[in-house]
Amino acid sequence: MNQTNTDVIQGTLDLLILKSLSLQPMHGYGTARRIEQISRGVFKVNPGSLLTALKRLERAGWLDAEWRQTENSRRAKFYGLTRAGRKQLEVETADWTRRVSAVARLLKAEG
Repeated sequence: MNQTNTDVIQGTLDLLILKSLSLQPMHGYGTARRIEQISRGVFKVNPGSLLTALKRLERAGWLDAEWRQTENSRRAKFYGLTRAGRKQLEVETADWTRRVSAVARLLKAEG
């Protein structure tokens, strides 16, 4: 049986979070859902990994956070990008694009 792996590729979670939050501020669960939706189910984010990453990105100064009411009248911490977070998104996007191009060249290489 071949089961498709839907885990986020190691080292890309920060990039996916930053990109998702660049679209609009949202709470953690919304961020995980957004990543899953945009990737069409290819990536599923572990809640524990997401929380750890959100805290790390906030400590780095890339995210602002504030407590608000959700659409379900629950209290949740909403995250949004800071100016430094937008810059980091640009840096990580350029790095990711460079790496993807390198992998593509390797996959096309013939002996």
